Amino acid sequence: MRVWDISEPVSPATAVFPGDTPYSAEWVMRMEDGASCNVSTMRMSVHCGTHTDSPRHFDSDGLDMASVGLEPYIGPCRVLDVRGEGDPSHVPAAALEGKLDGVTRVLLRTHDEHDSTAFDPGFTALGPEAAKVLVDAGVTLIGIDTPSIDHAKSQDLPGHHVLYRGGVAILENIDLSDVEPGDYELIALPLKIVDSDSSPVRAILRR
Repeated sequence: MRVWDISEPVSPATAVFPGDTPYSAEWVMRMEDGASCNVSTMRMSVHCGTHTDSPRHFDSDGLDMASVGLEPYIGPCRVLDVRGEGDPSHVPAAALEGKLDGVTRVLLRTHDEHDSTAFDPGFTALGPEAAKVLVDAGVTLIGIDTPSIDHAKSQDLPGHHVLYRGGVAILENIDLSDVEPGDYELIALPLKIVDSDSSPVRAILRR
């Protein structure tokens, strides 16, 4: 069995959305200072690196991360290679049609190289039209190799809300640069963080 790690590394170099808290860490205990073990404390946005959004992210009354079901985050998935169109760039809905038969989890590879240290404000977003195609096809999870389902300047997050109404889980900032299109098994379980709008995820594919 082969495993592909599709998670971004988390470090001070990991890019975050403008205004989000970047990763930082400090040592609380160090063996070199005489402590019995090494213990560190970290601080970062829960949207740093590969992560999943809970409904609380865009609905104040929505479920928090500790309350969402885990079923969407583990099971068969399909990786599709699609390229954005327009300005701002969105996944064209037509690029998904006819490619979703028999699949409930979809991961979108929108570019060939993935740089976790740079934030590109012109990244390709899913957008509401493509989101509706996924909902109508019965998809339960959508992952994308960019920072968000909606473009960087969006204020009303229409793609997020279309997926929310359709019961589709969201996985963002995955790295599919070494993954060929095709069918895999996805494992991308979020942490059980109470009252949180998101969670970091260690996402893998295996076949």
